Amino acid sequence: MNTRVLVILSLLVGIGTVLHTVVPPILFGVKPDMLLSMMFLGILLFPKTKYVAILAIVTGIISALTTAAPGGQIANLIDKPITAACFFALFLLIRNMTPTTISAPVLTAVGTMISGTVFLCVGLFILGLLDGAFIALFLTIVLPAAAVNTIIMVVVHPIVQGIMKRSRPITIS
Repeated sequence: MNTRVLVILSLLVGIGTVLHTVVPPILFGVKPDMLLSMMFLGILLFPKTKYVAILAIVTGIISALTTAAPGGQIANLIDKPITAACFFALFLLIRNMTPTTISAPVLTAVGTMISGTVFLCVGLFILGLLDGAFIALFLTIVLPAAAVNTIIMVVVHPIVQGIMKRSRPITIS
């Protein structure tokens, strides 16, 4: 593993952790997961299985440690690896078909919705609230989080991509 890649990924996780911690809860202690944006950015920048796996595990652990949602610790540990694998698979499927300026925000929105769906299913199962709460939480938490994460990706991805091209700190083989 390339140490420089790991350092950049750790910086992205650190930025995501700060965003995840600072964002206020919306409903019952549940808040949009801004750490997802940084996880997705790391996957887009370094699309290799080993980096995706490490990023998913670390993101899941940090999300679990910083969540205030009831049942969120276990839900985050399950959600992040599943989301990272789905996002990575979708990225590999479409990366040669569309430019990243289009695919990055679209994949971010889809990935956030996948993450929110898995998180809510696991969290609601743990709490035993499977009757009708999913749709309300999906509409009030997941969809706004998808919108915010997509906006973040639209702004941040081109900037980071330009920095990476100019500085050329890493070449992925």
